[in-house]
Amino acid sequence: MISPVYGLVLGILLTLSAPNKKAFIDTAESESKDVFISTDMDYIMGKFDPATHKDFVLIPRQFRDNVVRYLRKDVMQAFEKMATAAKQQGVKLVIVSATRNFADQKTIWENKWKGKTKLDDGTRASDIVDPVKRAKKILLYSSMPGTSRHHWGTDVDLNALNNAWFEKDEGKKLYHWMQKNAATYGFCQVYGIKGDQRKHGYQEEKWHWSYLPQASIYSEVVEKKFNNEMIAGFAGAHTAKAIDMRTNYMMAIDAACTLP
Repeated sequence: MISPVYGLVLGILLTLSAPNKKAFIDTAESESKDVFISTDMDYIMGKFDPATHKDFVLIPRQFRDNVVRYLRKDVMQAFEKMATAAKQQGVKLVIVSATRNFADQKTIWENKWKGKTKLDDGTRASDIVDPVKRAKKILLYSSMPGTSRHHWGTDVDLNALNNAWFEKDEGKKLYHWMQKNAATYGFCQVYGIKGDQRKHGYQEEKWHWSYLPQASIYSEVVEKKFNNEMIAGFAGAHTAKAIDMRTNYMMAIDAACTLP
């Protein structure tokens, strides 16, 4: 018997156009026991502590770097199966970022906004006078607090936060394995190369993978209930409406990972 929540998941995934949609459906069924998925807006915006949240678990040391990190219990179960299968084929999956709550994302964002942390190209956002342009520069790779998929406990960053690492040797082998096998375990790369299908949003992130049986539900909540006026409480938040964070970033993911 499939739970009501997973009945919704299956209804959503049955309409996906991805060629491996059956893998997502099978994963949803196998992970359907004793799962509760909150669609409360505070949860969606990361306003909770994953260390004390009943639906989250500490990621075992063998699956992460040396930083204490958390994931939803059901996502962790799926990831463990995937990582074990990958290891058997000579690929080691290491989580280098997982759940980040609002406070975590605020620290990352404001350090960049104020110039304490350099951007990926070595420049400082604080040198950009126009606030919208400053925000968009940070948004190449970093989310505004309250808007990140990492708030949900469904998304992981793997091994290296650098696309170049995935283009040769160990990184290339890992990326090809994920492209071929991740869907079997319910995971999808949400930020591929921008083009005709994904004109807006973050730059390509070969390291960022999302667990669709849960994340698709949260995406639907964002689409139906979220608005830019909810984005507040950090430096630069006033730019969210002009940028249209909800449409141009939160909903701007690869077609294979979106609702129809």
